[in-house]
Amino acid sequence: MFARIKKSGKYQYLQIVENHREGRKTIQRVIGTIGRLDRLKEKGDVDKLIHSLSKYSEKVLLVLSGRSDVIASSKKIGPSLIFDRLWQELSIKKVIKKLLVGRRFNFNVERAIYLTVLHRLFISGSDRSCSRWRRDYQMDGVGGLSLHHIYRAMAWVGEPLVDQDGATPFATRCMKDMIEEGIFFENRDLFTGLDVVFFDTTSIYFEGAGGKHLGRRGKSKDHRPDLNQMVVGVVLDDKGSPICCEMWPGNTADVKTLIPITERIRHRFKVGHFCVVADRGMISKGTVKELEDPDRGICYILGARMRNVKEIKDDVLSRSGRYRVVYPEGRKDPSPLKVKEVIVNGRRYIVCLSTKEARKDAANRLAIAECLKERLKKDTKGLIGNKGYRRYVKIERGSMSIDFDKIEAEKRFDGKWVLQTNTDLSAKEVALKYKQLWEVEHAFRDIKSVLETRPVYHQRDETIRGHIFCSFLALILRKELFRRLEKSDHSFEWADIKQDLKALQETIIKEKGRSLAIRSKCLGTCGKIFQAVGVAIPPTIHEI
Repeated sequence: MFARIKKSGKYQYLQIVENHREGRKTIQRVIGTIGRLDRLKEKGDVDKLIHSLSKYSEKVLLVLSGRSDVIASSKKIGPSLIFDRLWQELSIKKVIKKLLVGRRFNFNVERAIYLTVLHRLFISGSDRSCSRWRRDYQMDGVGGLSLHHIYRAMAWVGEPLVDQDGATPFATRCMKDMIEEGIFFENRDLFTGLDVVFFDTTSIYFEGAGGKHLGRRGKSKDHRPDLNQMVVGVVLDDKGSPICCEMWPGNTADVKTLIPITERIRHRFKVGHFCVVADRGMISKGTVKELEDPDRGICYILGARMRNVKEIKDDVLSRSGRYRVVYPEGRKDPSPLKVKEVIVNGRRYIVCLSTKEARKDAANRLAIAECLKERLKKDTKGLIGNKGYRRYVKIERGSMSIDFDKIEAEKRFDGKWVLQTNTDLSAKEVALKYKQLWEVEHAFRDIKSVLETRPVYHQRDETIRGHIFCSFLALILRKELFRRLEKSDHSFEWADIKQDLKALQETIIKEKGRSLAIRSKCLGTCGKIFQAVGVAIPPTIHEI
């Protein structure tokens, strides 16, 4: 049954018609003629008729008459549909709910944490901005939350535990540790175990004092020695999946953290034998000595300082021997790589060489030397303060000149890095394991640049820990999303993912007690993201 226009003379008439079959033919039968179309439109009778009929239809959801107050509102639905599913499938919601049993909060703590984590994923800003940001996003269960609730949730996450068994000299055991351990054991089959762990640290500065214990002055990797800071460490497994994060006072030296963290990993995640991979900032004679203690039984792959350690500079790099090709020249991804093994005084070193990086280092050094020639002719101010220039400048009797001996000496380091290890892995395997440490460096860039942990305005250690940990949870969700996209053979930029998910919106129109939801079109990467995560896209139009 349908409506049609029948023309008769100079007028058009609105008719209701139905189809029925007679043998093999389809015949149209006029049920009734409503009237002249021009007069019906003039009086608004068409709208009245449709509106009246919609009451008896389950599919005709809403008809706007234009004669009543209509309320319309739009919200972004893509972000929460995807990340709430990951939040639940990674058991983060389950773990938090379990830890909250017996705690009498008058608000939904788990939803407050989820709200904060989603905010970190999609926009930079403080927790104060989060309470305003959520207005434009559709999320289940966050309607009654206020800024005060977010602060209380952060404090609960960073709350010290009564049982401090397994705490490090630099940090107490907190509720966030329980959450990490719960997530790990709930997803044990998804992680690869902890045969290899990657560890690195960074510093995050505060706008204020930074709490009673965490905020301290130290070596700032953000080049802000004027501000109090804290040290944050991240541990990943051999597939780049985040395992846990550690937080220490800002004056904690990197070389002092590796031993406590290895013991803490063993204690927290119930693992016996594993190999720790860390950058050269973690290495010292004392650290290596403790790692090689037979009672500890910890294997390690550590980046070594080529220029500052005499044994490496004079002996390791001077030893002759053939390099073995890991990746040949001419490959774009991965880049060319050669390795050779050197044993000095019972210590095992792996010398790695990238011919591509060697050419780049040589070209950069030549460019600096040429620029230095011009700078020395004109103005020498600022040369000492410039790290790139300073290493090749020689000062004698108040005058400056190019240190050609230093330029020549630097050639032996072109494209090379040296690793120290006590494993029985081949030189190739050691080099490739260490290259995976770059996953950790990407993680830190995510935390500090993409997820924008800063600014940190909190003044209590508990809320600071909660604030940082929410960024870590955001990192877990993002890593899981990329894992699923990779499994589906998709490779998208994070900026495109955010833009396309935010573009998926739902508009709700209300009139006379009835509500209609209209979904916008899936744009760009959005449809493939929903497919990879296994989330059904909401219908285009539905009644709510």
